[in-house]
Amino acid sequence: MAPIGIFDSGYGGLTILRQIRALLPQYDYLYLGDNARAPYGTRSFEIVYEFTLQAVRHLFDMGCPLVILGCNTASAKALRSIQQNDLPNIDPTRRVLGVIRPTAECVGEISLSRHVGVVATPGTIRSKTYELEIAKLHPDMTVTGEACPMWVPLVENGEYDSPGADYFVEKRIGNLLRHDPKIDTIILGCTHYPLLLNKILKYTPREVRVIPQGEYVADSLKDYLLRHPEMEQRLSQGSTTRFLTTEEPSAFSCSAAIFLGDNGVQAERITLG
Repeated sequence: MAPIGIFDSGYGGLTILRQIRALLPQYDYLYLGDNARAPYGTRSFEIVYEFTLQAVRHLFDMGCPLVILGCNTASAKALRSIQQNDLPNIDPTRRVLGVIRPTAECVGEISLSRHVGVVATPGTIRSKTYELEIAKLHPDMTVTGEACPMWVPLVENGEYDSPGADYFVEKRIGNLLRHDPKIDTIILGCTHYPLLLNKILKYTPREVRVIPQGEYVADSLKDYLLRHPEMEQRLSQGSTTRFLTTEEPSAFSCSAAIFLGDNGVQAERITLG
């Protein structure tokens, strides 16, 4: 069995998994959530890199030739180091991909004003990874970031659709658009944020496009496999999904139902490090 590995610090990557499975249902998937050490958003570059590398190695050990970092913080703080420094020594035939570049690629076809906003965790905003990736691909674009430290806790505590969430969403969207009123596209730079989409749309002008990442990451993966048949041929096709967590499996299964819309998720507990 050679499944596609998908890693996240917690539950947000399940929104990526959901879109990938919808587009590519034939493959086997192995999802790993490091829930016991989440969130990663406020941690240092060094710690995020260390934790992410542990997870990637674990997924490699379980047979995955390809791992998707379904986490913006891990993609921002650890992906490049793992690709450049670790993969050549671990196994140069394996691959680790992130969620930021596919999002940066698609925004060029969406934004007309060439002014783009990014809402994300403090760690992702501090890394300036979106600004750097978008500048490489679309140098004519202006990118403005807004850190949203309360949004992930709202989602993970089941408050994403509560009246209390309105204050935090309205505040951050308002800040972003005040910094740059020309913004016509907002990237949801955290995989938790699609659960806040109804609130985000409520406080975003109709003419501003809001981009959740899942469908663009799924499209990018499909294109990657078409361009790399040597990788595609290594993947097993049994339409199965296995879930691993570093936290209590019953708690993971309960929260996973919110992100996946599936009450039948059964997780296994593992230890990293």
